[in-house]
Formats: sequence, structure tokens, C-alpha cells
Amino acid sequence: MKDNFSGHSSDYAKFRPEYPAEVYTFLKEKLLGFDCAWDCGTGNGQVASRLADFFNLVEATDISQPQLKNAIQKNAIHYSLQPAEKVNFPDAVFDLVICGQSVHWFDFAAFFSEATRCLKKGGLLALMGYGLIRGNQAFNQVMDHFYNNIIGPYWDPERRHLDNEYQDIPFPFEEIPAPKLDLSLKWDITHLLGYLRTWSAVKHYEKAHGKDPVQIVEKDLINSFGNSGSVKFPIILRAGRA
Repeated sequence: MKDNFSGHSSDYAKFRPEYPAEVYTFLKEKLLGFDCAWDCGTGNGQVASRLADFFNLVEATDISQPQLKNAIQKNAIHYSLQPAEKVNFPDAVFDLVICGQSVHWFDFAAFFSEATRCLKKGGLLALMGYGLIRGNQAFNQVMDHFYNNIIGPYWDPERRHLDNEYQDIPFPFEEIPAPKLDLSLKWDITHLLGYLRTWSAVKHYEKAHGKDPVQIVEKDLINSFGNSGSVKFPIILRAGRA
């Protein structure tokens, strides 16, 4: 499991989008119990925070101590520094194991083995993520150029799993059809630029060249986006039962 986000955990907490309410409505409809959930690769605890609204206990794990230090605090959430592939939880304890924008970094075989071990019979596994940010046509042209041509060579190979909507990930569970969802937001240009600067490929580019690649397209982004605008993220969601 890679850690690309410890170095900018506070920005990650500030600028990364959350998942729409419809995701959690879908999960609640499919769950058989609400005693205990495991949010794996929790980051700053965005998903754990939402789960804490309807679970008695949420175990939230990550390999980044800075991310956990910046995580959302609620009484029902217990954070711990643990890799996805080997955790200290007992067998058959979780009603839900969930990964938000994280499973593509894991060793799939080892993680799915742990998830299977830790899930109750009939428990739910959910893999979530979001695709490339979308806006108006002019904005999309700038974003596609930035994503593919400027920082394209600096994406980790694991990024392809998100581009493929997690369909190329082995999924050894009884799959449950999930709805097609989008997350629509109104952002100002400061938030947009801050979000782009949390991308791992941007950080890799900075390390390689000593400069911020967002500045290359910043004027074009401002011209196409304006001071504020509507953005949309396609939601990736796969769910299955143990």
C-alpha cells in the first residue's frame, strides 16, 4: 500500500470532495446490521464521519499518521494506524467494510482476504471513488489536457483502476447492482486550484521539476471556470456481500 498523501494531509482534508448522501442511502438499504464498520484507508475520516451517524462503532484505519492527525473526530470513530492488508481486528466482526478512494492502492489479494475474514456472514463490502472532475466544455478541454498531457506521465500506475471505474479490480464477492451517481458542487476558483494541488501526480511532477504544474494551466482554468462554477464528479461504486 502506497502513501502519497502524508505530506499534504491538511490540504487533503480541506479540498477533497465528500460523497453524496445517495451513496449512504444505498448502503443503509443493503446492510443487515449497524453495529460495527471498518473504513479502510480512511484518510482524513470523511467516510468514517458519515458512517458514525448510523453505526455504533466505526474502526477507521490508514497508514498515514499525518492523515489520521487531521481526521474528523466523533465519539463513534476509533482511528488506528494499520495497513489494509493486515489488521488486528477479530474474525466476523464487521457489518460493513468500505474503501473510499483508496482500494486501488492496496494489494488486492491480501486486502480481500482480510475483508472476508473480518466481515460477518452477509456483511457488505463497498468500494467507492470518484472520477475526473467535469465542468463546462471549455473547462473540460483544459482539464483533459492537464490530466493527460502535462501530468499524465506522473500518475502512479494504480490510477488506471479509477479511470476504469474499478471494473478491472478482482471482486471475489456476490456483487450487488449499484446506482449510477454524480456529485455536483459549486466551487470557487481557489477551491478548485487547491483541490488540483492535492493530486498525487501533481506532487510527483513538483518533485521531478521543482515547480507547480497547476501554474501552467492556471490562467486557462480561470478563463474557462471563472471566479466560481459548477463541477461534477462521477461516483464509482461497487458493492458485494460476503
